[in-house]
Amino acid sequence: MTFTRRHMLQTTGASALLASLGQHAFAQASIETATIVTGFAAGGTSDTTCRRIAQKLSPEYAKAAVVENRTGAGGQIAVSYVKGRPADGTTILQTPTSILTIYPHIYKKLPYDPMVDLTPVSIACIFDFGFAVGPAVPASVKTVPEFLAWAKANPAGANFGSPAAGSTPHFIGALLGKKGGAELKHAAYRGTQPAMLDLLGGNISAVSGPIGDITQHLASGKVRILGVSGAKRSRFAPDVPTFGEQGIHDMAHSEWFAFFLPAKASPELVARLNTAMKNALAQKDVIDGLGTFGLEAMSSTPGELTDLLKKDTAKWAPIVKEVGFTAEG
Repeated sequence: MTFTRRHMLQTTGASALLASLGQHAFAQASIETATIVTGFAAGGTSDTTCRRIAQKLSPEYAKAAVVENRTGAGGQIAVSYVKGRPADGTTILQTPTSILTIYPHIYKKLPYDPMVDLTPVSIACIFDFGFAVGPAVPASVKTVPEFLAWAKANPAGANFGSPAAGSTPHFIGALLGKKGGAELKHAAYRGTQPAMLDLLGGNISAVSGPIGDITQHLASGKVRILGVSGAKRSRFAPDVPTFGEQGIHDMAHSEWFAFFLPAKASPELVARLNTAMKNALAQKDVIDGLGTFGLEAMSSTPGELTDLLKKDTAKWAPIVKEVGFTAEG
């Protein structure tokens, strides 16, 4: 199955699920408190997505909804925590899909099996990545090829930060260096915002991260985006050329945030949460709010999310092999 933004936005799978399951799914007593868990720090795009959705889950899904940031191990701590929670709908995982589709290729042992320990609920949004530089890089450097040339000539500054080791932005930065013949040292952070703070302070030269995590810092005048990872220019940074436009090909990568319940959640509960998520993601204030962070809101059926995970897991296998990164290496 091919997943497109239009396809996801037009999905009505939750309604179809409810038709087959019957309205008794909604006759259940409302959950007292639902906790949405993210593996990334407050202030970033993952955290923002959780908080926008949490506001909309009451009273349809839960009487109250809160967000919990369980950072560390590049998002693994959050996934492992949710894996061990009861499948009663009170604990919801929100995660970038790379933690589920790339990590199996880079870790010999993961504390979770993405296809066994979680129950897919819905896509939340899609977003592109940006590659940005800060005060440590001369203002004359205006493109990705120019940065790579500068990095080769200035090995002490040939580095970049990303929100986590083994994340999509990590691999984007590594691939850019590989394609440009520059050995870029990688610095992993607990989310993009800590990396951006180091970028602003001149402690690292560049950051590879979600476009929205970068655009919110442009007003400082210290950050400039050199390129974006989408197949076409981002509507959130329309003046920034794609990597492809700059002659760096086979570098079109976007990512999804998605929601999951622990394994063995009942079909009725999954349908109920899917409908609540679908309704929340269709509301204008949520769409506009996520848009300010470079996120394009959308929803999906649980089955479509499952298929997407399988497809992206297969896609990243040869890329990981090309880069040669393993978590143990």
